[in-house]
Amino acid sequence: MNYDERIKVKLFRQAEKFRAFKQGEVIFKEGDPGHEMFVIRNGTVNIRVGEKTVATLEQDEIFGEMTMIDRRPRSATAVAASDCELVPVDGRNFIFLVTQTPNFAMQLLQIMASRLRDMDKLL
Repeated sequence: MNYDERIKVKLFRQAEKFRAFKQGEVIFKEGDPGHEMFVIRNGTVNIRVGEKTVATLEQDEIFGEMTMIDRRPRSATAVAASDCELVPVDGRNFIFLVTQTPNFAMQLLQIMASRLRDMDKLL
């Protein structure tokens, strides 16, 4: 997908709670249990399946959302491609956002559909 077409989640730009990661640091690994998703406040993150980078995400993009929906282990590895700040969204906040912010729920569905189509193209 062209970067200009990507869906941005701008709700978290002013979030005070975030985690900082240095370039090359692993955020989570494929197969890890997942209890939160992340929004990129700044920096870039590579998403890898096996040894292949399948996406490079930037500011206002989300990742790790699948575990919030299906409670299954991580399906990919996330690595900081640059120094970055990530806003964690735990289960309670995720449910609040989905139920109380219809625009967020719609963005989430659009992001997941877009990523599924992108993965289909890779196969």
